[in-house]
Amino acid sequence: MTSNELAQRDEQSAVATTEPALAAPTPAPGTTALMAWAQEADLAYQMAQKLANTSFVPQSLRGKPGDITAAILAGSELGLKPMATLKSIDVIQGTPALRAHAMRAVVQKQGHQIELVESTPERCVMRGRRKDSDTWQTVEWTTGRAQQLGLLNKDQWKKQPQNMLVARATGELCRLIASDALHGMPYVAEELGGTVHAEVVPQQAPLSVAAITAPAPQPEPAPVADSGYSVQLGGNGEWDEDAAAESVDWPEAAQPGSAA
Repeated sequence: MTSNELAQRDEQSAVATTEPALAAPTPAPGTTALMAWAQEADLAYQMAQKLANTSFVPQSLRGKPGDITAAILAGSELGLKPMATLKSIDVIQGTPALRAHAMRAVVQKQGHQIELVESTPERCVMRGRRKDSDTWQTVEWTTGRAQQLGLLNKDQWKKQPQNMLVARATGELCRLIASDALHGMPYVAEELGGTVHAEVVPQQAPLSVAAITAPAPQPEPAPVADSGYSVQLGGNGEWDEDAAAESVDWPEAAQPGSAA
C-alpha cells in the first residue's frame, strides 16, 4: 500500500470519528411531565407505606397506603408538604376534603384575603376578596340556615355549633373568591361530615336464598280505638302530624351555593 493510500485511509478514518452520533428523540413536553409525575407517585407510595400505620396519619387514611399516596399527590398540587397534607385532608365516604383551617391556609397562601367578622354559636360572618380585587364578598351562616338544611340534629352541630358555622362559612367563601386555588377539592371536611350522605351507614348482611324467596309478610291491621276506627298516632286518638313527620327520615336537599 502506497503512502498516498495510507494518507487517504487515515483521513477517512478521522472524518468518521468526528461525525456526531445520532441524538435520541426528544420526548414531548406532556410526556416529560407525565414521567415526572409517575416518579413522584412512586416516591409518594414508598413514603405512604412507611407512614400508613403511624399516629401521624388520620384515622380515615390509616393502613391505606394507596389513599395516603393520593392524598400526598393532591396536597402537592395545593402547595402542601406531605406531613402537612396528612393533617389537612380527610377522606369521607371516598371523597377527599380539606379541613377548614387548611382551606383558609391554601387560599391565603395565594394572596387572597379572608377575615372573620363575627363568630358566635348562633351566627358566623366572614368576608374575603381576591388579591387583584377591591370588592369584598361577605358570607353569613346562622343556626337558622343550618336548621333549614336539617343540620342541627347532627352530632357535631350539637357539640360545637360555633366551629361548624365557621367551617361552613369558610367553604362557601373560599369557593366564591378563589375556586381556582382549590384544584378540584372545593368542600371542607366539616361540610361533608355533617351531611346525610357522608354519614357511615352500617353494612347489612346479604340475604339468604330462603329470605329472598319467602313470601312478603302481611301487614297487621291497624289498632281499633274505643271511640271509632282512627289510627292511634296521638294520645287523643287523632292523627298527630308532628309525630308522623318525626317518624320519616327525610333526605337533605342540596341548596344553591351549599354542599349536598
